[in-house]
Amino acid sequence: MSCWETIADYALRSIGIGERLLPREGFTLCQQVTLIGSGLIWNIYFGTLALLSGFVLATAVAMGKAADNPLIRKPSEWFIFVFRGSPLFIQFFFAYFAFLSLKQVFPVFQPLTSAWAGALLVLFLNTAAYSGEIFYGALQSIPRGDLEAADAYGFSGWTKFRKITWPTMLRLAWPAYTNEAIFLFHATTLVFFSGFPAWQQRGDALYYASYFADKTFNPFVPYPILAGYFILLTLGLIGLFGVANRRLNRHLPAQSRQGLRVRPVLMR
Repeated sequence: MSCWETIADYALRSIGIGERLLPREGFTLCQQVTLIGSGLIWNIYFGTLALLSGFVLATAVAMGKAADNPLIRKPSEWFIFVFRGSPLFIQFFFAYFAFLSLKQVFPVFQPLTSAWAGALLVLFLNTAAYSGEIFYGALQSIPRGDLEAADAYGFSGWTKFRKITWPTMLRLAWPAYTNEAIFLFHATTLVFFSGFPAWQQRGDALYYASYFADKTFNPFVPYPILAGYFILLTLGLIGLFGVANRRLNRHLPAQSRQGLRVRPVLMR
């Protein structure tokens, strides 16, 4: 089988398109690159949807934590504390077994026992908590003069938030939020180790890398391929977030613009 035939058969296998059976022998480099790349589709799916939905919830949580009303502030503080205070790996296992128990009584929870929905929900809540704390810190760092100028111009309520508070918060939080986005995409590899099953052997990139490592007894080929894919993914994220960062800081003098400094999170 040529490499082009391998790509045609396995490039979209992780989403159910192409050859159903995994190769059993004679593993080639092309097969490993193609199948691991196919599994990366799920990592991108988890990371993208969790990041987009988590961004909205994180903004609401940050505003809630900064609120004066304790009925709004306390739930936001506890939400952040619980999801930042417990390991993501444990959250996956707890959620999976909780959904298994709930579906026995409420069948509507059936989809949440699958990785595509259940694991995505856990990632969404986890990144919302971390991002909410980042946004809260940015809210506290907004220069008081900016808010006083908004009041002087007669801005209040939603207008003040949309034109002054929210853009300034994003501008201050964006470098740290970029690191959170990178970590989130890396954390999607934990789905393979969680209780959520890989349906019909349609796993993520780490699933296929582990498959080849087990079959060939040589981890020094599939895992570097996996690392290479995630390095490329990280570079793509840095590029996209860099464009957004320049957009957020376009009104500042060139020498005052804050560039992105990506600091990998070694422990969490």
